[in-house]
Amino acid sequence: MVAAARLSNPLALAVLVLLFERPMHPYEMSTTLRERRKEQSIKLNYGSLYSVVAALDKHGLIEVQQTVREGNRPERTVYRLTAAGEAKAHDWLASLISEPAKEYSQFEAALSLIGAIEPDEALRLLELRLQSLQIQQRTDDAVRAGIPEGFPQVFMVEGDYHRSLLDAETAYVRRLIDDIRHERLTGLKQWRLLHELRAAGVPAEEIMTRIGAEFGFPTEQIGEAGTTST
Repeated sequence: MVAAARLSNPLALAVLVLLFERPMHPYEMSTTLRERRKEQSIKLNYGSLYSVVAALDKHGLIEVQQTVREGNRPERTVYRLTAAGEAKAHDWLASLISEPAKEYSQFEAALSLIGAIEPDEALRLLELRLQSLQIQQRTDDAVRAGIPEGFPQVFMVEGDYHRSLLDAETAYVRRLIDDIRHERLTGLKQWRLLHELRAAGVPAEEIMTRIGAEFGFPTEQIGEAGTTST
């Protein structure tokens, strides 16, 4: 069971939780996840679902209950949760809920490297992102407006979490745009100088020396400072 402990695909956890409810065959698992709109929180495709089911079966977390045939449809294998699978699902879910983990956002990665883009272009791109985020907010507002009054909030907690992140990112991007546009972002002068020197054909080593002088410390410390701050 050592290998089972290394399972990390959220889809595998979703399968275990579905089988905690009742035995199912993979097609029913897929249909149930889509009906519950879990694909918005968990990457889902039918091919990967079969691979996950096979892996869980191999590790003894689920097992075949029976094979059934309905009419002229192909046979379908119904799986059920094992005792080991139930324990794994509980421990895995408890760990994810209680222990914050570093998640590597592509946007965060882009922000850490944004200096490679000229400031005015970065401003334009951030404005495009803000527009997309605002569209997502309006779409979410429309979805929420269609939810029946009194609908249990327990079924919307992941949506509420996503909306909180969406609102926070929207506010951050709007603030960053405003700081760049109104020249409040410290280091903006040096950022612009970097691209001006590159455009003028100044050698890279000289650029780094001049940028370091502008900041008032060796350029290699810029990366160290950024690493420390995060």
